[in-house]
Amino acid sequence: MLIDPGTEQPYIPTPAYFLGCFDIYDREETLGEELEKYDPNNPADREELILKYCLSRNRSYRHRFLLYKCLEESLQDRDYDFQALLEHDPEEYSSLPDGWDEMSCPRSFFEDIFRLATIEWEEDLHKASLEDQSTW
Repeated sequence: MLIDPGTEQPYIPTPAYFLGCFDIYDREETLGEELEKYDPNNPADREELILKYCLSRNRSYRHRFLLYKCLEESLQDRDYDFQALLEHDPEEYSSLPDGWDEMSCPRSFFEDIFRLATIEWEEDLHKASLEDQSTW
């Protein structure tokens, strides 16, 4: 089983893993102010956000592959609730930028992540697909 290097626990990603890079908790005056410059409803801004923050994060090719596959499965489920991933939970020590919980079409945001990851992570995805994932 693949291990999450940050937690040393089994790596079982969800689409929410793509949002961690936008967590402004205790960084409202730095990352929060930077992210306020973008409108996640605007396709051009959304693409820049995804390329600059989501896909540039340091992950191994195996972690990228599993994260990509989990997003692919979620997108294939027409009833998957992407909006729920954006809702603020006051019990958690995390928060997204103001207004993100009111994103007009969260599914589009994640579809763009998937589209861009297909391009940006192409080599890593191919490399991982050639391996037997049951041995990770």
